[in-house]
Order: sequence, then structure tokens, then C-alpha cells
Amino acid sequence: MAVTARMNLLAIETSCDETAAAVVAETGDAAKPWRLRSNVVASQAAIHREWGGVVPELASRQHLRDVCGVVERALEQAETGWRDIGAIAVTQGPGLVGSLLVGVSFAKSLAWSLGVPLVPVHHLAGHIESLVLEHGELPLPAAVLVVSGGHTSLYLVREPGTYELIARTRDDAAGEAYDKVAKLLGLGYPGGPVIDKLAKQGNDRAYPFRAARMTHADRAQPGSTAPPGLLPPSIERKVDFSFSGLKTAVLRVVTDLRRPNADLDSVVVADIAASFQRVVVESLLDRTFEAARWLGAKSVGISGGVSANSRLRADAEARGRALGLPVFVPPLSLSTDNAAMIGAAGLRRFRAGVTADWDLNALASMPL
Repeated sequence: MAVTARMNLLAIETSCDETAAAVVAETGDAAKPWRLRSNVVASQAAIHREWGGVVPELASRQHLRDVCGVVERALEQAETGWRDIGAIAVTQGPGLVGSLLVGVSFAKSLAWSLGVPLVPVHHLAGHIESLVLEHGELPLPAAVLVVSGGHTSLYLVREPGTYELIARTRDDAAGEAYDKVAKLLGLGYPGGPVIDKLAKQGNDRAYPFRAARMTHADRAQPGSTAPPGLLPPSIERKVDFSFSGLKTAVLRVVTDLRRPNADLDSVVVADIAASFQRVVVESLLDRTFEAARWLGAKSVGISGGVSANSRLRADAEARGRALGLPVFVPPLSLSTDNAAMIGAAGLRRFRAGVTADWDLNALASMPL
């Protein structure tokens, strides 16, 4: 259904280590409902690289330094004034609570001062809606994989704005595994881009790494991830993900090969990176396409920071072509954390009648 009143929405994202702001506008076109007018991201990667990962306190302080300038730049790039903004959307969670609080506090103050509605957004909903922002409404039902440093989850989208969790990681997220393997190999932080680059130079069959296949109940959460009856009992647990064992396998290989006071040979590092990446990509796609088949999905979506991985994109598109199933991925600018995706999800929620009161609080964890 086409909207009757078009609006500009300002979105703010501070869930981890990127301070981001964007202006997203409604188009009036039900098939492609939103248009991106600006998208500004201030990355903290250089700050956290020396620590080998994100330091929450440092992240919070840098958000405080950057948020005003990032918002002003987003308005400038959009050629939009404060009076042209009809609502403010902000990531409420999940994420680092100190980082989230910076964005939530800023957005609340801004919405109150402008006299416009405040829209709370779930970070993972933003990643899913980044696909719609870029491609328009997906053929539904869709199986959408959200894969990043903090999350590896598979959702069934039956209708616009509804997300049904059907699979999750039992331990580490795929992006986290990339970072930790990169650290084992002495490649620095963040690990995803450098492993992706090195893997192109290596032999992906040099090391027989394997991914765990879940068959039994999780003792902490004994029920299946998918709602009862949605998937056949024989596969409802098998579509869950696990990467901790793969990390341990890499650690053992590195420990066996590393000589005292010497780095690994560059060819060996490339081969380990390629073999590791092959297993991660196969694990992600095997489960996503298996679930999509059982659910009768008409499309597959892949979003989140790891969706920037070149092998994941290429292999997903190849599988989609072979099965006659369209595959949607965001552009690289919308893969990692950004405010444009929060703006898209914010407009979706706002048109569904969802707004927040002034007591809105940040949540480190929250269900989608």
C-alpha cells in the first residue's frame, strides 16, 4: 500500500564502534518505499585495532565526540534542514550498552527539541531492511540470514516488517570467528577483510576443516530455535550454526605448525585462511538454503557485516542461480553497521504506528 504523506527521517546508529547518521525519505512507491538521501559513518577501527577488538569504554567516549558532527554532516549531504525532518529513529539494541546510550540519549533530546516522534529500532531489523532499502520489497516469504561480528541468525520474513527466528548460532557469531582466527594468524583486527583477501591466494582444500552439525538440544535452550512445527523435526536443529569447534581446529593447526620465535609462512597463512573461509561460507549457505527449501521461500537475503565477504556473495548467487531462487545482498556501504538501515527499519515501524516515550532506554540484548 502506497503511503500518502512522504517524510524525511533522521536515523542514528551507535550500537558498537561506528557512529552513524542518515537521512532516509519515503518515495510513495509501495514496491520501493524508501530513498537514501545521505549516509555518514565515522568508524573507530583504527582506535580499537591496537587492542585486537572493540573496547567498550573507548567506543562510548568516541561516540560522544563524533555524534554531533556525524548528524550535521548527514543533514548537509541530504541538503535537508531540521524543519524538514519528520521523525527520529535510533538503535535501541542489541549492542554495547554504553555505546547505545549515547545514541539513544542524543536521539531523545533531538526528537524532544524538534517536537517530532521518536522511533526505536532493533539493530537486526535494520540489517534486514537494508535489503529493502537497496532492492525494494523482497519476494515473500523470504529466508534472510543476518551474519556479523555479533550475530548469526536466520529469519523467515512472511510479510513486510515481520521477522521469525528459525536458526541461530549456538556459540560464536561468524564474524567473531573471523576476528579470532585472524588474531591466531597474526593478521590484526578486524579479521574479516584481511582473511577474505588472503583466502583468494590460498588453497581452500589445504586443511580439512569441518563445521559442526547440530543434532541435539542445546542444554541452555533445549527447544528448537524455530517455532514448533515450522520445520521438520529431522532438520529443525540442524539449521543452527556453530563456529567454536572450527576456531579450535584452526588453533591446533597453527600450534602444530608454528616454530618457536618464528611467524608462519605466508603460503601457509593463505592456505589456512582459504580453508577456514570455505567452511564458514559452506556452513552459512548450506543451512540457509536448506531452510529456504523447507519453508518454500521465494527469495534469500544475506545481510550484516559478513555479507561483504566476496566468497559468500559469489557462492550465494551461484546457488541461487542453480536453484532459480533470487538472492539479495546489500551494497558494501550498507553491509557493515550504518544508520541508513536504521532509517529504513524506522520508517517501517513508524508507518506501523510504533513510537517511543521519553523514558526509552538502551538495551544490551533484546528479542527481535
